[in-house]
Amino acid sequence: MTVAPYGSWTSPITAADLAASGHPVSGACFVGSDVWWAEGRPTERGRTAIRRAGVDGEPVDILEAPFDARTRVHEYGGGAWAVTEDARLVYAEYSDQRLYVVEGGHRTALTPDTNSQVRYGDLSVRDHEVWCVRESHDDEGTIVRDIVAIGLDGASLRSVVSGSDFLAYPRVSPDGTRLAWIAWNHPQMPWDGTELRVAPLGVDGVAGEWVVLAGGADESVLQPEWTGSGQVLATSDRSGWWNLYTFDVDAGEPQSVGAVAADIGAPLWQLGAGWYLQTGDATWLTVRTSGTDTLARLDTTTGVFDDIDLGDHTSIGLLDIDGPRVLLRTAGAQTPGGIRILDLGSGELEDVRLSLDDVPPEQYLPVAQQVTFDGPKREVHAVVYPPRNPDQTGPDGELPPYIAFVHGGPTAHVAPRLDPVYAFFTSRGYGVVDVNYGGSSGYGREYRNRLRGQWGIVDVEDTVVAVEGLADLGLADRARLAIEGGSAGGWTVLAALTSSDVFACGASYYGVAELEKFVAETHDFESRYIDGLIGPLPEAAELYRSRAPLNNVDGLSCPVLLLQGLNDPIVPPAQAERFRDALVAKGIPHRYIAYEGESHGFRKVETIIDARESELTFYREYL
Repeated sequence: MTVAPYGSWTSPITAADLAASGHPVSGACFVGSDVWWAEGRPTERGRTAIRRAGVDGEPVDILEAPFDARTRVHEYGGGAWAVTEDARLVYAEYSDQRLYVVEGGHRTALTPDTNSQVRYGDLSVRDHEVWCVRESHDDEGTIVRDIVAIGLDGASLRSVVSGSDFLAYPRVSPDGTRLAWIAWNHPQMPWDGTELRVAPLGVDGVAGEWVVLAGGADESVLQPEWTGSGQVLATSDRSGWWNLYTFDVDAGEPQSVGAVAADIGAPLWQLGAGWYLQTGDATWLTVRTSGTDTLARLDTTTGVFDDIDLGDHTSIGLLDIDGPRVLLRTAGAQTPGGIRILDLGSGELEDVRLSLDDVPPEQYLPVAQQVTFDGPKREVHAVVYPPRNPDQTGPDGELPPYIAFVHGGPTAHVAPRLDPVYAFFTSRGYGVVDVNYGGSSGYGREYRNRLRGQWGIVDVEDTVVAVEGLADLGLADRARLAIEGGSAGGWTVLAALTSSDVFACGASYYGVAELEKFVAETHDFESRYIDGLIGPLPEAAELYRSRAPLNNVDGLSCPVLLLQGLNDPIVPPAQAERFRDALVAKGIPHRYIAYEGESHGFRKVETIIDARESELTFYREYL
């Protein structure tokens, strides 16, 4: 075994490997005996294809290049495709945001060309119609959302209901007489407060006067599902955890179903997410989260969970069900993420499509360790990935550098996972710590609410607690700590670098750098998000200025790497450019890399390669 300084090790895992073999898979459904799924294609300019397995087991495109199944509703999209009973694909095309039907390789437009001003998401098919959320933009910047039903022949389109800033989960009752949905208004985000609404459907298919069954400014209700014509199952965090309740449409208080100190639900960043599927009249499959995910059968008559052991799989998503076959999206600390079929009878898992063609050799993968750090103010959950390389080790007495990864959202959640990006660094002698700072989901509402009014403070403090905790344990070199993150995680990177002296350098992927212009320039979905994270304007204007990393560059003394997509509507390039200009003015070492054709989250193979190679070069220079 070769002895070499940490961070200088050679590794067989290259940035090209991260991009070329990676193709993230997401939504999927059963279509007859087949499985259809959505798959990101970095080698095809980042488009999302809809695919199925061919006769030889190799994927076959149902939606062929250059077409791209992505919706821009809320900019984050979700629910961009559905399948009819006779196996026709209905999808939202990213390039023009129109809905199309694909049959036998031929596309037919269902909606008119509006130059992407009208968008559709959260698609489902009922009888001969597509039900979905429509988002309409006009030239003055006004945005209106409603639930619509569109004929599969393209001859009809009707607005069913509107009346709020945001809508999700249109669900028609089994007898077709009622509609349930979720609604919320600015400045709420859907994890802060939503309403579960139900309305009768008239003979014209339009919703009448609705009633609110649950929810409000301080209660988040998600995923309504009809269990009968007069009863709805939904998840609510009224107890402090997203738990299941049944709601009688006509009368009565909601009834708790299976109370548990875990979240059956998560922040609704993308439309169409689900955490439970019905398997029988009173039995549901559920996924609950408390640090990691657990799959279970829930008997709604007794409230008892019967856990299903999936071994190493720490992240679980429910996609579809067909008798005893359940379609899941899963991942684990040593198991690559992908779409799998679970046989409820035998308990066997069958791979359908993994997100990686080639998994790095096991001996080069880090071993994930869940750690809770006891900070001076609160506990902090994190996942630690120490350096690992079978061919090399660090010199005696030398401690490795560590990179703190801070997720976006900032309500996201990380669990132990096989991530080639982590292995890219750990196999070169860098440790990685993935931090679930206060504000993260998966630990209940109180943990999630720790960031309310405290963005730029709690997230920074908790990340510092994690890296200093590693140094205190003698696992990390206190002088060689870095921080990296994207979007809201990029904000935490810049806030940490400008308000502490803990880190030797940092890398911000499309991070927020200031707030007053950000709220004016960002998209509608997040335009009032900062009300909860910092405070409302104009009352909190001074806080906006004092918290913004851009206004605190005088407190910065270490190098910064800025990576930015030039087509980003969520965190516009001006954010990174203003911070770059401030670094130039102060003479702080930095590098700003802007990528043409990239949006919020890099999708092209050449971008992924360049960004990771640039980040590695940056760390090797400054760590």
